[in-house]
Amino acid sequence: MAIEHASVQVVRKPWGVTDLRPWSNVDGSGGAVGELWFHRPDQAAPVSALLLKLLFTSAPLSIQVHPDDAFARSIGLPNGKTEAWYILAASPAAQVAVGLKRHLSPEQLRASIEDGSIADLIQWRPVVKGDVIFVPAGTIHAIGAGIVLAEIQQWSDATFRLFDYGRQRELHEDRAVAVSDAGPVQIQSAPRRLSLERTVLTASPHFVLERIDLSANTSWALNTDRETWFLVLDGRAAIGLAAASVGEAIFIGDDHASIEVGPDGFSGLIAYPGPDPIASLLQDLAGCSIKSTAVSPPQFAELEVRS
Repeated sequence: MAIEHASVQVVRKPWGVTDLRPWSNVDGSGGAVGELWFHRPDQAAPVSALLLKLLFTSAPLSIQVHPDDAFARSIGLPNGKTEAWYILAASPAAQVAVGLKRHLSPEQLRASIEDGSIADLIQWRPVVKGDVIFVPAGTIHAIGAGIVLAEIQQWSDATFRLFDYGRQRELHEDRAVAVSDAGPVQIQSAPRRLSLERTVLTASPHFVLERIDLSANTSWALNTDRETWFLVLDGRAAIGLAAASVGEAIFIGDDHASIEVGPDGFSGLIAYPGPDPIASLLQDLAGCSIKSTAVSPPQFAELEVRS
């Protein structure tokens, strides 16, 4: 059992940024920062099932695809990579690409990688703050410029690039063709409210991602029977003995934690292994349990992604 303030790994990328505020005070003067990875502070701790990141983009990322569990294990990796994005900030022209405009055969996909025409075949669409995008393994995708997002994923760094905008990094043609579901995508299920405080953004066999919104000066108990990652979006709170503010993450492992909300209220993302939401995740210490009840869903922009 553990309640830990997560450590942060800085990952510099050619498409990153130098100013990460308000999400981080990391100095970008030594090179553009593309990603912040959150880890358990004890390096001897067991490897987590999930990886929580923040991404910052000043240019488009590569067009890429991730393998599923079966393919990953066939090449000696422990698991594949399904992920979800929550848009924290977006410029007016910000876009992401998920899936292709039309179906391609393996031969057509290979040819599009070789001649670069894959860049014209991916399906771009605009995004705004608060959008949620679920990206199952096998989905060809890309993230455009001018975006800050939180990503939750299976713990894997297996990425196969199809196109990289002339950055001279290696492409992975054979493996990309082998793992890609090369076609358009279906409509994602809309986020759903479990209570006034809890909204399930996406749920899959690999993880559940929720947003919680807690009123000012309230007290709560968080009860989990599996590893749980907590990212602060707005406000301040004490989670167990850890004071947490915007951009910070807390790891909770099979434990109970108190949440003491500050005077400005508190919003955050919570992620844990799926497939289903934890019914008793939050309890109001003023006396009423927050259970999974049907509430009219909030207004979220829906994006088309594979189910």
